Amino acid sequence: MLFIHSNSFLFKGPSQWYSLFPIAKGDHQSPIDINTKEANYDATLTPLNMSYDASSAYMLHNNGRTFNLEFDDYRDKSVLSGGPLPGIYRLKQMHIHWGSSDDHGSEHTVDGVPFAAELHLCHWNSKYGSFSEAAKHRDGLGVIALFLKVGDDNPGLQKVIDALNLIPNKMEKLRGLYFNTENETPCRMVNNFRPPQPLNGRKVLASFPQGLH
Repeated sequence: MLFIHSNSFLFKGPSQWYSLFPIAKGDHQSPIDINTKEANYDATLTPLNMSYDASSAYMLHNNGRTFNLEFDDYRDKSVLSGGPLPGIYRLKQMHIHWGSSDDHGSEHTVDGVPFAAELHLCHWNSKYGSFSEAAKHRDGLGVIALFLKVGDDNPGLQKVIDALNLIPNKMEKLRGLYFNTENETPCRMVNNFRPPQPLNGRKVLASFPQGLH
C-alpha cells in the first residue's frame, strides 16, 4: 500500500469551503444534528448490505485535509446496497474528521452531543459509470458515517471492513498530522470538521421505531 502526502491548501475553516466546493452553499447540506426524539420511523427501510474486500484498498495518504484511504472502484469489489439505496454503490474512499481534543471532532451530532471523530465511507452509484459522473446526480452518492469514541477499540467497525484496523486507537496520532507541506508554515491537522447545518425542512428517518435510542 502506498502512503503519500499530496499538495495541501491552508485550511481556512468550513465557512470558506464554498470557494473550492460551490455545492457547499446549497440548502440540503450535511452534516446535521440528529434529534432522536424527532426522527421518523420508516417501516419500508430495509437493512444495508455491505460486501467489502480489504484487498481493494490501494492508497493511504494525507490529502491536506484529512487521513484518506482510496479503494479500487473499477468493479464491484467493495459495494453497498439495500436500505434506501436504489442500486449497487461502489466504495470509493474513506476518511476521518476529528477535533483538537477528545470532546469534539465529529461532523454530525446526536441530540447536540459531538463525538471525538467521525469516519466516512464514501460510495457512488455504479449505474453512472464513474464517481465524478455520479456526483452530479441526487442518487449518485452514498455515505456511511460512523462515530468514533476515544479509547474504544471499535469491534463493530471490524465487521464493516478489515482495512479499518488502520485507524489509530489513540487520537493523538491523527492530531500529529499536518495541513501544510514541508515548505509551508507548520499547521497541525485538527478541527477538520464542518459544524451541523440547517435541516431546511428535511426529515430524519429511522429504520426502527422510537427514534434512534
